[in-house]
Order: sequence, then structure tokens, then C-alpha cells
Amino acid sequence: MKLLKVTVSLLILLTCKPTLAQNNPWEAATSTYKAPAAAIGSYANGCLAGAQALPLEGEGYQVIRSQRQRYYGHPNLVNFISDYAKQLKQQGINNILVGDMSMPRGGQFNFGHSSHQIGLDVDIWLKLENDTLSAKQLAKPYAVSVVDKKQLTINKSNWKGEHRTMLKVAAQDERVARIFVSPVIKEQLCNQRTEQDDWLQKIRPWWGHTSHMHVRLVCPAGDKQCKNQKPIAKGHGCDELDWWKTQLSKAPTLKPAKKPKPLKVKPLPCEPLVQNLQAKQ
Repeated sequence: MKLLKVTVSLLILLTCKPTLAQNNPWEAATSTYKAPAAAIGSYANGCLAGAQALPLEGEGYQVIRSQRQRYYGHPNLVNFISDYAKQLKQQGINNILVGDMSMPRGGQFNFGHSSHQIGLDVDIWLKLENDTLSAKQLAKPYAVSVVDKKQLTINKSNWKGEHRTMLKVAAQDERVARIFVSPVIKEQLCNQRTEQDDWLQKIRPWWGHTSHMHVRLVCPAGDKQCKNQKPIAKGHGCDELDWWKTQLSKAPTLKPAKKPKPLKVKPLPCEPLVQNLQAKQ
């Protein structure tokens, strides 16, 4: 009788095991969808046709954690990263580290990002590396925060003038819609601003983002299925920071999510991209 109860309990546990992670076809995709390049839907709910893989190493940059298969993007994003790295190299910033872009067909991640779904988002690490990293270092890099999270101030030991240059060069690119960073980083930039720093408008305060900058491009011209965000309000945005600092001081420490996010209903044009894909086991 006791053995029977144990067996039944095990069967219940196996039956109730979460399956959301296994049923996400976007995580299962290992190849791009062969079609003209198209960013379909919104940044936080869409997909990507005709994606390009960013070469894992190029002039002025290296891709980290390539084993995660998140180095795909719309051709506009691939071109932007290449151009951006070359611009920074000319200013003495020799080896930026490129983090997550999108998966081969875009779509939703099981864990982590809510956006990065249509191939127009990229994380650029704020860790400065002049030397080329080894394969082992690229596979398991360590982040460097430029924010003192307890004091909610900039970490003066880690913050460099090069970080301001990285943000300025990206923000001045007309292809860039927004750049998300910690409110503390935005505050540092505001403290240094001049009348000519109208590029600060694109620097948007957001949760986290203490060790990387999240660059988001505008929708490609003529791509009618891509949904831009609402325009940013005029001005440098420095007057928003008191509110953000209050929110950060109240916010509890967030623990990593243990369960995969429920799948969103994708725009109808995304359906062909995941037909016949086998979910990861």
C-alpha cells in the first residue's frame, strides 16, 4: 500500500511538471526564416523574418555567449553594430562586447528579455576590453556594473569617460530610437550635460541596465508590419530622475524567474515562421 502511494505521488509530480519551456517554438528555432527581411510586430511581441547572423568577431567588437544563439538581427541592426564598433575604434574604444540580440526567428525568450523579439534590439556591455578575449572568456564573461546599487550612485571606480562616448555615439545615430540604461547612469550624464547634448533625449532610464546599454533601433523604412514605440517627449529627460530614484529606493531585490514566461499570442504573419518546428526537449 505504501509503495502504491509513492508511485502515485511520482506520477502526479511528472504529470504536473511545467512544460512551457518545452513548448516555445521560438526557442527551438536553429535556422533563420528564408524570406525578405521583416521585423514583424512590436519589440515585445513579434518575430523576425530574413534575419542575419552577426559575425562573432569583427572590427572593434566580439560577441559574447554565442552558445545561446542570440546573435541574430534585422540587417539594419547587423549593419548598425558593425558601423558603431568602427566609430568607437576610431575614438580609442577598441573592443566592445556585444550581448543579446535576437534568436534566429526572433520571438519570445523563455527567460530574461521581454523585448528583443523583432531583431532591432541589442545589448552592448559597458565592460571595457582593449584586448581580444579567448573563446573561454567569451563563453562565460563577467559583467562590470558602473552603478553602486546600494547607494544608488555611480560607481566612480568603474565609470569611465569612454562610457559617455559609447552612449553619445549610439544616441546620435539616426537609426537609434532609444537607449535604455539605469536611471543612475542617466543622472551621471545629466550632471555632465551641456546645451549641445540634445542626444540625451534618447537615453531612457529603466530598471536594471547597470552593466550594459540596451540599444533599440527604429522600425525599418517601409516595413509596415513593424510597430514603433510612441515618440519620446521633447527635452533631455533629466527632470524625470527624482521619480526614478524614489522608485529604485523602494523596489525590492528581484529574484530571477524560475518559471518560463507564458507565451504571448503573436501577430498572424508570425505563424509561418514556426510551422513544423520541433520544440526543444
